[in-house]
Amino acid sequence: MQFDWVYTFSQLWNMSFWKASLVVIELSLIVWILGTILGFILALARQAKNPIIAKGISLYIWFFRSLPLLVLLVFVFNLPQMFPSTSSLLSSPFIAGMIAMLISESAYISEIHRSGLSSIPKGQIEAGKALGIRYVGIQKYIVIPQALRVAMPNLGNEFVTIVKLTSLVSIISLTEILLVGQRLYTQNFLVIETMVAVAFYYVLIVTVFGWAVSWFEKKLDFSRRQPGLLTADDPLNHVQYTSQVPTAQKKPSVDYVGEYALEAHQVVKSYGEHHVLKGIDLQVKWGQVVSIIGPSGSGKTTFIRTLNGLETLTKGHVSLLGQPFLSSDTSPADSKNYQNNIIHVGMVFQNFNLFPHKTILENVTLAPSYHNKSNALIHKLTALKVLEKVGMKQHANKYPHQLSGGQQQRVAIARALAMQPSVILFDEPTSALDPELVGEVLKVIEDLAKEGMTMMIVTHEMDFALQVSDRVIFMEGGHIVVDASPAQIKASDNQRLQQFMGIESNAS
Repeated sequence: MQFDWVYTFSQLWNMSFWKASLVVIELSLIVWILGTILGFILALARQAKNPIIAKGISLYIWFFRSLPLLVLLVFVFNLPQMFPSTSSLLSSPFIAGMIAMLISESAYISEIHRSGLSSIPKGQIEAGKALGIRYVGIQKYIVIPQALRVAMPNLGNEFVTIVKLTSLVSIISLTEILLVGQRLYTQNFLVIETMVAVAFYYVLIVTVFGWAVSWFEKKLDFSRRQPGLLTADDPLNHVQYTSQVPTAQKKPSVDYVGEYALEAHQVVKSYGEHHVLKGIDLQVKWGQVVSIIGPSGSGKTTFIRTLNGLETLTKGHVSLLGQPFLSSDTSPADSKNYQNNIIHVGMVFQNFNLFPHKTILENVTLAPSYHNKSNALIHKLTALKVLEKVGMKQHANKYPHQLSGGQQQRVAIARALAMQPSVILFDEPTSALDPELVGEVLKVIEDLAKEGMTMMIVTHEMDFALQVSDRVIFMEGGHIVVDASPAQIKASDNQRLQQFMGIESNAS
């Protein structure tokens, strides 16, 4: 039998096929969009700290990924036999098919999102916490945009899968492309010719929407963006700074009690049987610069992370602005004192932890905007002012991937300053930098010290620590061994301290 090309081409303007194609498009888009949203919720819930929730979601994903869609379609469509009250809803093949596919696809898509969520560095979430952004805000502004970019290629592939799976819904008599084809070839027996037409419509839908998804994927890919320097004709360059624009300064923007900006009382941190911090007491006066030195494993970084809640306290408590701030009795997430006052503690990380999907200006304005500290224009002006302070104003429109390590760290300092913190914590701010970039970051910190900013700095830069600090703390084995002025440190007869400083000096 000869292939009937005339019949095949005539099906390209068959209205039944085009109407069925619209049904497939509508069903596929609804399942894909709702499945993407529900799948993300499932992926987040699977990471829940509550083991009952996490286990329940894992069970859901396991079961519906194991169950064939064909079986699920038949079950959902016939559910009114068991529950007659559902007949008004599930009597529609479209609704029944959509629900069955959504249940099945959400389980698959949740795994795609899980891979996207797993790819987000822990430092991104910690940077959000350090800026006082809560869980929902971190997901909305930091995690979801980055995770969606990572997951988008696989989500695009899943859309193709959904389009093809709509053919299975014909089993419950939904008039989609395959069912139209089946009705035709049972009448004219031109099976091959009709199926070629069926294939054409599926390929057309997948191709058109594949292009659309690829375009959207490229729009999400911030690594492709290469904006230049802030231009002279940018409107923000012509707005004069006024007294309304706050600056980072020594004194906090709230009332405080006492002479200490920050106090640690018998701080203990343990990981199981491993005791990292063994009862540390420390008081930092307003305007003091305190450098913390010590060998690797001495507890320096852990200590500074306990001061802003990134590490929970095993025992002890921390006071800020003369008020209770952190306690071993309450987790930071559940502490109102912490939630209300974390904005007064700036944090600069070793690995910068800038948000890669946001411009430099957006990185600096994110936290002030989130906390509604002022209006949008003031936020931008403040950001430009602190960026100018650290020598990065002209790079305001760029993305972090366009900057050197030293430039990124200066932006990270500007991001902390934009919140007008009372205290800034630095966790080895130069250790991730090439030697030639260290100086530009240390110069910024030195300028802040001259202005009277209260700072605690974990560092291996001995000369810098002795030059800018009011106090130098030497830690070892989870204890503060020496707490003295730079002059006293130099004159100290503590053999372990002198040995350490000699090793560090030789290393540098």
